[in-house]
Amino acid sequence: MCGIAGAAGLLDTALHRAVERINDAQIHRGPDDEGVWRSGPDEQTGAILGHRRLSIIDLSELGHQPMVDAATGCALSFNGEIFNFVALRQELQAQGVEFTSRTDTEVVLRAYIAWGAGFIERLHGMFAIALWDPSKAQVLLIRDRLGLKPIYITQIDQDGRYPSVLFASEVRGLLASGLVKRTLDPVGVSSYLWNGFVVGPNTILRGVSLLPAGSITRVSTEGKILGTESYWSLPTSTEPQSSSTEALRESITDAVRLRMVADVPIGVFLSGGVDSSAVAAIAAREVGGSGVRTFNVSFQEAEFDESSHAAHVAAKLGTEHHELHLTEAVFKDGLDDALGSLDQPTFDAVNTYFVSRLVREAGMTVAIAGTGGDEVFGGYRSFTALPRAQRFARMARHLPPSFVRTATRSAARVMSGAPGEVPPQTRWGKLDDVAATVGDMLSVYQVSYGMFTQRFLGELQVTSDPTDFGIPPERAAELRLAVSTSASIEAVALLETSLFLGERLLRDTDCASMATSLEVRLPLVDHSVLEAAAGTAYAARFEPLGQKKVLRDLAAPQIDPRQFDRPKAGFELPLGLWCRGALRDQMEAMFADDELAERVGLRGHVVRRLWRAFLNDAPGLYWSRLWSIYVLLRWTKQHHACL
Repeated sequence: MCGIAGAAGLLDTALHRAVERINDAQIHRGPDDEGVWRSGPDEQTGAILGHRRLSIIDLSELGHQPMVDAATGCALSFNGEIFNFVALRQELQAQGVEFTSRTDTEVVLRAYIAWGAGFIERLHGMFAIALWDPSKAQVLLIRDRLGLKPIYITQIDQDGRYPSVLFASEVRGLLASGLVKRTLDPVGVSSYLWNGFVVGPNTILRGVSLLPAGSITRVSTEGKILGTESYWSLPTSTEPQSSSTEALRESITDAVRLRMVADVPIGVFLSGGVDSSAVAAIAAREVGGSGVRTFNVSFQEAEFDESSHAAHVAAKLGTEHHELHLTEAVFKDGLDDALGSLDQPTFDAVNTYFVSRLVREAGMTVAIAGTGGDEVFGGYRSFTALPRAQRFARMARHLPPSFVRTATRSAARVMSGAPGEVPPQTRWGKLDDVAATVGDMLSVYQVSYGMFTQRFLGELQVTSDPTDFGIPPERAAELRLAVSTSASIEAVALLETSLFLGERLLRDTDCASMATSLEVRLPLVDHSVLEAAAGTAYAARFEPLGQKKVLRDLAAPQIDPRQFDRPKAGFELPLGLWCRGALRDQMEAMFADDELAERVGLRGHVVRRLWRAFLNDAPGLYWSRLWSIYVLLRWTKQHHACL
């Protein structure tokens, strides 16, 4: 796990120093080694590659990057892990290819030289690749199938001459280059206000884009982006489907087994819920319970603490269990570092940061997590709520609009209570927005799980919303097409996997864990698992909804399935309490800054009204709404950005 950086275009001193600055800014992604390399010192155009290394496989100097093949001149900067690299290495050796290291990095480089760009189809893992091929005078930028590892790209114009392209693992890295303007992207800001995170390919900055998951971009030495092509997309149900889950269970087991390979200690995040317990149970079966180190974060606030459930699971599995305690005081002391680690504003990454930091401080370099189980196997309430909302919207389009508005607002008052300064921003407060979607599933999804009602968003934002229900228009069109032929439950799974998982959880996990120099591996987000799930009978994969029976069965027989028969609780910090407690003064000062709000395109008096309503316990106004605005304002201030 590492950080990559680089450029293609005019090879002048300014560009070289810019890549060096990016590399320095990404030291947290790889504190063990670093390197910057450029093609042809006497050439006017070409490529510069930078790399930061977090040593996981073959800790020797032979893993130094950028890695260059002397015979062809091909050079590689690689971030990630290739879990099938041993098998690929053996296949290449059988063809006469020689190796000098035990790294998966060298396998990637040799595979490209032997098999060309099609080598990407053979890689099984999480990766972001920058590969210079002098024979084609191109840099290939490649992102893994699910997008676990990011690549950010921007085009710059040096002194009015032809452009160059900069790329990096982080937006913050590109900012450190000194060549990227700190101008907020209106689409990115609006997308953030809708979702609490920015939906790609846009980012929070104008002119900086995120390479789509499962795609390859080619960049010329003239600093031109030659095109982007997709090599993988989320699978949908295929016919005929298997009537059993045997292939799916084997796929999940293999995914966990592959992620147990490392030359450094590995831990397992264990909340005591279905997903993490299933992953820990498989790991314990593979190497023996005593060979697995499990970690759980506990809280003083009893309603958020699941440490007893995690301890029970760990005892059943016989793991070496560690309970890490996070208090309000520790959180406040570390909050500047946590928020400073955010690559883009996101309302939900600080929890991953603190967990990762505690596990890293406990001596781990690699951790395995159960992220993805809810999205793939129907664990969220959305799998039942959204089809109902879609049916309601389709029915409502046949009724008079005035009747629908009156009925939905009455229902909101009944379910949420009398509105305060800000009306309820929960699902009940959005009934009229849902009705207005006329049943389009993407719109129903976005309206139901957006941060705010469309009416309040209109009050909050100074300018009109340029997104399509919080999504960049071209991306929205792609998603609508993808769900148009799917059954409603499968459509929800696709949207949860594409948006909530792909655009929020995976990016949050990458930036927050790498900020602490911890590699996090996610076996339930293995592309083979998703392909096997798509080929599994619908009932076997999803039903009964919310139970995730496939994962429960994998946790047995070590863990009694009744252990999981309790209300679902995702890993959540007690931020609602802490916002009113230790964090109140600093949040209040941020919300009182009208000039800062204006720089982001928000109305200061509406921001203050939102804060007052929260402090006054307005019904239907959760902490996440306030926190999302606070994070956006703080990120903008920290990075001196504005619209």
